[in-house]
Amino acid sequence: MNKRKKMNAWGLLCCLMTTVFQLQAQDRKAPAYPLITHNPNFSIWSTTDQLNASTTQHWTGADHSLLGLINVDGNIYRFLGKEEPNYKTILSTSEDKPYSVQYTETKPNSEWSSLGYKANDWKSGTSPIGDDEKNVKTLWKSDDIWVRRTFNIANPANINELFLKMNHDDNIVVFLNGKKVYEKTGWTNSFQYLPINKADLKVGENVIAIKLANTAGGRFLDFGLVDRLKETGPKIQAAVQKNVEVTATQTIYNFEAGKVNLKLTFTSPLLMDDLNLLSRPVSYITYSVKANDGKKHAVKVLLGASSNIAVYNPAQEVTAEKYTTDKLSILKTGTTEQPVLQKGADDMRIDWGYFYVAAPKVFGAEQFITPLASAIDHFRKGSSLSTASKGYSLSLNTVIPFGTVGNLEVERFIELGYDEIYAVQYFKSNLRPWWNNSGKETMENQLAIAAREYQSVMNKCSAFDKEVYSDAVKSGGHEYAHLTALAYRQSIAAHTLVQSSKHELLWLSKENNSGGFINTVDVTYPSAPLYLIYNPELLKGMLNGIFYFSESGQYPHPWAAHDLGTYPLANGQTYGEPMPVEESGNMIILTAAITKVQHDASYAKKHWKTLTTWVNYLVQEGFDPKTQLCTDDFAGHLARNANLSVKAIVAIASYAQMAEELGETETAKEYRAIAEGMVPKWIELTDAGDHYALTFDDKNTWSQKYNLIWDKVLGLNLFPQKVYDTEIKYYLTKQNKFGIPLDSRKAYTKNDWILWTATFAPTSQEFEALVKPVYRHAVETESRVPLNDFYDSNTGIRENFKARSVVGGFYMKLLSDKLQMNN
Repeated sequence: MNKRKKMNAWGLLCCLMTTVFQLQAQDRKAPAYPLITHNPNFSIWSTTDQLNASTTQHWTGADHSLLGLINVDGNIYRFLGKEEPNYKTILSTSEDKPYSVQYTETKPNSEWSSLGYKANDWKSGTSPIGDDEKNVKTLWKSDDIWVRRTFNIANPANINELFLKMNHDDNIVVFLNGKKVYEKTGWTNSFQYLPINKADLKVGENVIAIKLANTAGGRFLDFGLVDRLKETGPKIQAAVQKNVEVTATQTIYNFEAGKVNLKLTFTSPLLMDDLNLLSRPVSYITYSVKANDGKKHAVKVLLGASSNIAVYNPAQEVTAEKYTTDKLSILKTGTTEQPVLQKGADDMRIDWGYFYVAAPKVFGAEQFITPLASAIDHFRKGSSLSTASKGYSLSLNTVIPFGTVGNLEVERFIELGYDEIYAVQYFKSNLRPWWNNSGKETMENQLAIAAREYQSVMNKCSAFDKEVYSDAVKSGGHEYAHLTALAYRQSIAAHTLVQSSKHELLWLSKENNSGGFINTVDVTYPSAPLYLIYNPELLKGMLNGIFYFSESGQYPHPWAAHDLGTYPLANGQTYGEPMPVEESGNMIILTAAITKVQHDASYAKKHWKTLTTWVNYLVQEGFDPKTQLCTDDFAGHLARNANLSVKAIVAIASYAQMAEELGETETAKEYRAIAEGMVPKWIELTDAGDHYALTFDDKNTWSQKYNLIWDKVLGLNLFPQKVYDTEIKYYLTKQNKFGIPLDSRKAYTKNDWILWTATFAPTSQEFEALVKPVYRHAVETESRVPLNDFYDSNTGIRENFKARSVVGGFYMKLLSDKLQMNN
């Protein structure tokens, strides 16, 4: 072959590879797909583009397994989730029972990991080991620890596949009989199953030796060995996924399962104009089946839902039951312990209340309870006999028969629900979820209402989804519209809706994967645009608790609090440091936004004294902030922060605008003059020619001035257009593959802030140019988690954060356009 032919062949190959890559990229719609989304506790996602390629998960990453199988003429296809591996314990972890180890905090000699080493001078302790006195048996508070555990194995050859079951915090090296088998820098948040070679085991005595180092945060160690058992019975085929669509309230998959097509729709009807519907913790899974070959086929569908959806960790015992009501068949499960509101943490799953699976009786559903490992075998054999009612990792199984299906599509649905009993603790008062404010409502009745209203709710959701997408396309194009669809359920599902004892609405967020705080003000601030558009009362519900905290005297400072506690315990701030300018500015700006959207200053009037205290703090300290944290606290402390200064200036002008609405003319003039007087000084201190600096004292720096957007959205008209034009032009020179960096210090970025920044772009072309890399991140990032808002702008890899409510900020362009149309 001559050189030219080789080049042509190579070019053709490259072209084909590019086409394949483009097709793959087009198939991907999200980093993770929302399936069941109601609140921080009831939140289930798929983290692969093919729904049947992985086990479904809680947003924290713990398995919350939903397994879907379809039987077509005796052939079984899996379309939802993945069978969880079946493990047999060889060496127990503390989930099974406590065990003894030898340990030392003094560096031993080089033979310490070998089987023959004599650890006579080491201490003895019981697992687990760590520094949290409530959750460990042996305390460890030094920097380093060495641990040995001896055990006996009768016949290693009988093991199918050997796995190290490990949960550690943080840096670890593991040896089996002196051979290094695992090493990791960093920590885990749950048990990981790590394959190791069974040939490294010996008949008789063996030893696992571990070196663990603490470099930051907590300390923890728990470990054991398991055998992954072989699958038995005929192999389950994978249904072929044809496509997936994500809308505001629905995720819709289309499959080919042999000779039938299956359309699978997950609907969480989070419609904010109906608080009873919004708060009802019931999602629908809809199956629509028809033949694809013109013939008729016998069809039935299984949903297996894991009882682990109702536990903090799989070692917790659950009870499960099957029963019926007038029109529903119901399965229910929850922990035997029921520790209602007894703890708060970030990486936490609910272990109180009850999880429900319900199907209308008219569908002829068969329901039964089994261990997870045997659900598939029951379906294969056509058995509907329950074999468990108490234990660990059970499967709640619902089989819906479709009978004979031909060319006419047949539709059935089931419901998944969760009754938290009590949702949050608010200043020592346990509050029920909104749907049960009276304490007299039942989950069975909520499931019955949801079944009765199924068709009308589905119609409302479809109409709403079309409206949101159409409006977003008009505002920012198709890529922007897709981002708003991805953000909708995620933002809402990071909240819970309750009513205080004073009958105030509370819409309380959890700061997912960034501390677990409840009702964090600088999480409310970026998420606000979504709620200002669709129900400003919910934004009031995000501010009410912070106002109460100050006005009750429980937070005595002349600035706003950062948070109300650690979810679900809202008893007062638990974050270690205040953010005075940040949070005071946020509260004032958002109150002004409510006033503008509702054309009503009564909410501002109700809290005027508090707002005045906060604005006076900003007048004194806000323009040239001293060294303090802002919402981008991960970037560290910063003095003379120009973007934080913008927030103070805008907040002071926002206060003046509210004063004008209240008829306080002189007050309005006074504070408007203060804000206006700050603007030229700000420009002088930050003007670096082709951009404006990150800090007042270094013009060789730059940053996104996302706080400027409120000057536009609220119609304050403080900053000259030149500031916006200059900044946008400069940002476009700083774009990386996945977006503009947050500032000149690092390559990391925040996609919520990028979309705020893009909203003040002078042209639609510039807006779309700034949004495109954020869209690319959503469909290309390696970090397969619910929308992550903090990542490296070059690699797209997550720095931290996932599943947070702040993506409600993606709706800023829609909010801006709506307010401009109404003015």
